[in-house]
Amino acid sequence: MWGQILPGLRIMLFMTVLLGLAYPLALTGICQVLFPSQANGSLIVVGGKVIGSELIGQNFTRPEYFHPRPSAAGNGYDAAASGGSNLGPTSQKLADRVRASIESFRRENPDYQGPIPADLLTASASGLDPHISPDAARAQAARIAKARGLGLAQVNELIDRSTEPPDLGLLGEFRVNVLHLNLALDERFPPR
Repeated sequence: MWGQILPGLRIMLFMTVLLGLAYPLALTGICQVLFPSQANGSLIVVGGKVIGSELIGQNFTRPEYFHPRPSAAGNGYDAAASGGSNLGPTSQKLADRVRASIESFRRENPDYQGPIPADLLTASASGLDPHISPDAARAQAARIAKARGLGLAQVNELIDRSTEPPDLGLLGEFRVNVLHLNLALDERFPPR
């Protein structure tokens, strides 16, 4: 009987050490050497202080900053509670939330009269999307220009410079990282 059990136990122990310890440690080491920023969460450091990650959205609410898309993650942008709302198109709760987002956007951006970009009204699948569309950024440009005492053209130029193309030229959409855009805004046009 032990002649049959011992080889199985040895294989299990060997595979546990190999796949449970050696492989993850080797991969972690390789990633730390080749991709240190990404391996550590793509953190953004300003003045020696970590202010966020370029991969996780943050809630900006002040009028002089670009606002992200709504979040369904926990209490808003809670990375520990990442996930979508799972509300379908016939959900009254979703309709009420979108209606409240429309009212909030119109109240905060009274100078914008066009159609509101969908990404300013709906949450992403993770609830933590750090990007908005260039149209969503331009929809907020008048508010930011007014709050910072700038010309609309200056804000739109910053949006254009901060717009990221689709990955490899074809994967995804043109997008703007809200944290990067707000940092560029503070650097180029400090708030009054």
